[in-house]
Amino acid sequence: MPYLHRSLRPQPHPVPRDARTIHSSGQSFEQLRQGCLQSSTLFEDADFPANNGSLFYSERPQVPFVWKRPGEIVENPEFILGGATRTDICQGELGDCWLLAAIASLTLNQKALARVVPQDQGFGSDYAGIFHFQFWQHSEWLDVVIDDRLPTFKDRLVFLHSADHNEFWSALLEKAYAKLNGSYEALKGGSTIEAMEDFTGGVAETFQIREAPEDFYDILGKALKRGSLLGCSIDILNASESEARTPFGLIKGHAYTVTGLDQVNFQGQRIKLIRIRNPWGQVEWNGRWSDSSLEWHSVNLEEQKRLSHSALDDGEFWMAFEDFKAHFDKVEICNLTPDALEDNALHKWEVTIHQGSWVRGSTAGGCRNFLDTFWTNPQIKLSLTERDEGQDGCTFLAALMQKDRRKLKRFGANMLTIGYAIYQCPDKDQDKNGHLSRDFFRYHASSARSKTFINLREVSGRFQLPPGDYILIPSTFEPHQEADFCLRIFSEKRAVSRDLDENTDIDLPEPQKPTPQEEETEEEKQFRALFQRIAGEDMEVSAEELEYVLNAVLQKKTALKFKKLSLLSCRNIISLMDTSGNGKLEYDEFRIFWVKLKNWMSLFLQFDVDKSGTMSSYELRTALKAAGFQLSAHLLQLVILRYADENLQLDFDDYLNCLVRLENASRVFQALSVVNKDTIHLNINEFITLTMNI
Repeated sequence: MPYLHRSLRPQPHPVPRDARTIHSSGQSFEQLRQGCLQSSTLFEDADFPANNGSLFYSERPQVPFVWKRPGEIVENPEFILGGATRTDICQGELGDCWLLAAIASLTLNQKALARVVPQDQGFGSDYAGIFHFQFWQHSEWLDVVIDDRLPTFKDRLVFLHSADHNEFWSALLEKAYAKLNGSYEALKGGSTIEAMEDFTGGVAETFQIREAPEDFYDILGKALKRGSLLGCSIDILNASESEARTPFGLIKGHAYTVTGLDQVNFQGQRIKLIRIRNPWGQVEWNGRWSDSSLEWHSVNLEEQKRLSHSALDDGEFWMAFEDFKAHFDKVEICNLTPDALEDNALHKWEVTIHQGSWVRGSTAGGCRNFLDTFWTNPQIKLSLTERDEGQDGCTFLAALMQKDRRKLKRFGANMLTIGYAIYQCPDKDQDKNGHLSRDFFRYHASSARSKTFINLREVSGRFQLPPGDYILIPSTFEPHQEADFCLRIFSEKRAVSRDLDENTDIDLPEPQKPTPQEEETEEEKQFRALFQRIAGEDMEVSAEELEYVLNAVLQKKTALKFKKLSLLSCRNIISLMDTSGNGKLEYDEFRIFWVKLKNWMSLFLQFDVDKSGTMSSYELRTALKAAGFQLSAHLLQLVILRYADENLQLDFDDYLNCLVRLENASRVFQALSVVNKDTIHLNINEFITLTMNI
């Protein structure tokens, strides 16, 4: 499962604009439609064909599905009939109530709906069997093109459908979302907030109702007025409770939509009500203020009409807010902007986006419980400089999203358990780029953190911290788990954030001059004799001869456990140290290298904690830094992929080969930078990646 490096440099928050076309043909929706109209053919989408592969990846349909276009199902199909409303969403034979709840909520915001469901399509004169929908994905809008062939059984839609059988916008929207995620089966199970974010590019906040603030009713009211999308659900304790019906007609583990709030006069009191919709299109609350409850008899017909009260079993119902708080457990709100719901003022938020990866062996360090590797996670520096108006602190919201997990379900990938921690930036315990070391986390607690590590697509939290510099560390709960992620930071005032692993800084010491022969130690004299015996009178050795010399000497180092150095390493050593260009190593050149080698050996022994003759790949960052190499996260990942074994260990030969090639590439870059100042267009990170061929 490939996880490609993505730059963590902050990106500007995208503004609504034309969505990016992602069809494999490279053509836009309009280009594809015009091509079909000119050839008098109906569009067939090769990217998402009408076959079982688009339906399921782990099972076969229990009944024979037939793919049909709307015109083959009904005589007069309509894209949208009488406006797109929440009653157009009725669940079929697919466990995607979470998606349907989000679509129902989307219909309450006409501006957001028009973005997701473009109005430039239908079954009129420009019909060509092609439709398109737009979704937000990890900081950009995508335009998803589909054909209108839908799975049916006995001429009825199998999955999402409208209460009016002539209306097809909701069924086509579900198909486009299934294509975005790889298949219909990929939509089974999820959180309403996931789809809400994909429909808006907004940011989520979750409220546990029993812990909600006293003004929770007002918070929900303001959210609805601002066009936020709202969902609610009842928690389950185990899988057997999923979709179990309570005595009051509510479904556990099921996603509902909050569609309205209002108050009504009842027996001299103002009663707070909340309106809920079940995406099944049926099965409703049967308690107080339900469709047929006695309470409505005391409400005049005009008031009932204002509240759109009806006794139809259409899945939508009113309930007293106090009953809502007693029976539901969680409310999810997707804010189109992270404006504080606690006050009436709208704020302009500053937003930056960081794209990154957790890569096994280098940046997948797990949570703070795993001290030895936690510090290797990506680290983002956040500088808060301006206080909120009338406040002592700086408010910001951090939203960490793991990417493409639903699409990867067919390959066995599930949602990882993710979260983040925020530490105040110290004056010490950092390297020159500000990266916090393992020792820092041994003695310092976090200033803030996500409420929990949880296996949701996104974890978000709102914080207020004093002005200053902070380090935000996104991570999975367990180490060695791989995924790409997107981190969004919203701040009420201007804040600066940057990745501490993005810069490559090579600090090579000047080569030391060899010790004069008359000042050589006994060890050096023995080494000279061995070298002369192998090299002969010219005192030069080939790669094969150097291999023999080094192995003969290093095997006497009892503290160093290692397999024989490879011929490849010796060729790389000669490439690094050969100043004459004859492909051999003179004794003076070797003596300079020997000083360097002894330093590298000392570092290897220092980081070979268990004295096994190998070094953990997570320790390589520190070892390389001690040797003068401050690598970017991307280059470090490539080095580990190239040199570490399947157990994320490097033996001495791999470690030595890595250091030699890094130094060789660095020296070449520095030489070229001096000679060709006007023609070097690669940074050192890019140059080393190319020249090391990794």
